[in-house]
Amino acid sequence: MKLTSVARKVLETNLGLKENETFLVITDPSKKSIGEALFVAGSEKTQTVLAMIADEPPEALALMWKKVDVFLAVTEKSLTHTRARIEATKAGARGATLPGITEDIFMKTLNIDYLKVQEYVKRMASAMRGNNVKLISESGTDLNLTITGRRLFLDTGILTEKGAFGNLPAGEVCVSPVEGSTEGTLVFDGSLAGIGKLNEPVMLEIKRGYVTDIDGGNEATKLRNLLENKGSEVFNIAELGVGCNPAATIMGNVLVDEKVYKTVHIGLGDNTAFGGGVKADLHLDGVIMNPTLIVDEKTVIEEGEWKI
Repeated sequence: MKLTSVARKVLETNLGLKENETFLVITDPSKKSIGEALFVAGSEKTQTVLAMIADEPPEALALMWKKVDVFLAVTEKSLTHTRARIEATKAGARGATLPGITEDIFMKTLNIDYLKVQEYVKRMASAMRGNNVKLISESGTDLNLTITGRRLFLDTGILTEKGAFGNLPAGEVCVSPVEGSTEGTLVFDGSLAGIGKLNEPVMLEIKRGYVTDIDGGNEATKLRNLLENKGSEVFNIAELGVGCNPAATIMGNVLVDEKVYKTVHIGLGDNTAFGGGVKADLHLDGVIMNPTLIVDEKTVIEEGEWKI
């Protein structure tokens, strides 16, 4: 009952689901309870389809996905960067992916005021429009990158326009750095996708846009294991993102962690979903705590505090 109550709020506020629209819920066995709650809430209002998958969306589902008005993908493995999702968005379907979400995260992070989150996202996006970015942190990050000509993606959580797409829970501004432009040292000290909360920093050296070395303890080893044997493109610096959700906290789940207010995250691997040209077998985000972010010599964030 509680899951369904929050599901109704998501469909009304975040997606603006209308009675004359078709709604698709994609889920897997591990997320069945959330998927079914969304299905029940959707069925109260409009024609709703629940699709249960085991891994990648099959061709028949990909074709259906392009035909619906609204969708939510509630799965353990992210469908954000799949061709099926990208093509559905291009066809005009609006919706969100919720990779790795749990019942606890669903209840805590979606039952909030997303109009406030939208306000924070728009404010940060205005400050991030520029060319040259410097990112530093007390834990050792010292990174330079270029975003000239790159589109900013605003993840407000309000997905009411045709073709709108984002993650839920939402709350970030992200952009893909120009390929080959990122140089310096990157230190993840918050959390890492596939690993969770970090007990010790993970240090990466970056040259010409690619990770050349990973150093640290056991969690650095885990990161190397996640990336090895997946091709050279997984070492690409794919994303710069800023968390803008004041209700989010570091939980060890990157779906939430990358949205935490006063943090910055960097993504590795595939950047095609952000308008880049690097295709890779994965996209993996890591969170940086108390960052300082400078855009075209203007300080946007200083040691975690917004200056905008």
